[in-house]
Amino acid sequence: MVTYRMPRILVHGPEDPRLAEYRGVREADLVRAAGLFVAEGRLVVERVIGDGRFALRSILLNRAACRALEPQLADLSPAVPIYICETDACSDMMGFHLHRGCLALVRRPRPIPLSTLLGTARRLIALEAVGNPDNVGGVFRNAAAFGTNTVLLSPTTCDPLYRKAIRTTMAATLQVPFCRAERWPDVLGDVAARFTVVALTTRAPAITIDEFVAQGLPDRLALLVGSEGAGLSAVAEASAACRVRIPIRPEVDSLNLAVAVGIALSRVDYSVAGGGMASHSTARENSQSGQENKLDDHPVGAQHREKLNGER
Repeated sequence: MVTYRMPRILVHGPEDPRLAEYRGVREADLVRAAGLFVAEGRLVVERVIGDGRFALRSILLNRAACRALEPQLADLSPAVPIYICETDACSDMMGFHLHRGCLALVRRPRPIPLSTLLGTARRLIALEAVGNPDNVGGVFRNAAAFGTNTVLLSPTTCDPLYRKAIRTTMAATLQVPFCRAERWPDVLGDVAARFTVVALTTRAPAITIDEFVAQGLPDRLALLVGSEGAGLSAVAEASAACRVRIPIRPEVDSLNLAVAVGIALSRVDYSVAGGGMASHSTARENSQSGQENKLDDHPVGAQHREKLNGER
């Protein structure tokens, strides 16, 4: 492996013209319009460097972070400038604390076509109008943990490459493929043609997640999730074959969105159960002999499909 010895560029203050791009990193829309995202914190930047899929534009470090990341920085191309500045000066320039003295500007990857994701995924999460970056990041972290390999986003869902969404999930939003669907909610018809769509909701009628799993899991499943406040829109929810809920104590009105998604994914993905990687169809046949793949063939699922049809 070729080892580079990167020159370190010492900058003396926020007025240095070489730091012009960093002055706008607080404005997410400006960063996105420039075709970039912000990697914040040593762990995130280390993972971006090590991943190899991402092209770094530049890195801004304080002295402590530069020393800590020296092994990773040695492998960078000489074309990537590494700026060194004092922590207070950097924070004043950007308008927020420089998390662990480390920030990088990274070129956004090319969007993945929706048809590609729908053609390859076995488990999918569809997020509608989830604007909180902590929740979006938490969903991606759960998806990575439980083997869900695609996230579909409505136009008003928070950008997974927003710096806070990346940092709070230790770069999980960089691991799970995603696609933003502009034809929302019409795109859910395309999803329903390939997946069994299940709406995660607190509204009745809804069966518990364990009741749903007990009927036998479909080979391809899409979990549809709305925002914490409004939940799913009626149009989006109408695309679901079944509604499911997470049972909780009656004195608590709801769960945090990311927590609820994590619980649901832990029930519907066999790849983490017992450390095995058996196919979904094999695992289902072993536990429920003779069950059909389609949810409408399940007694409980068919019952709820009739109720949903009545509401429409």
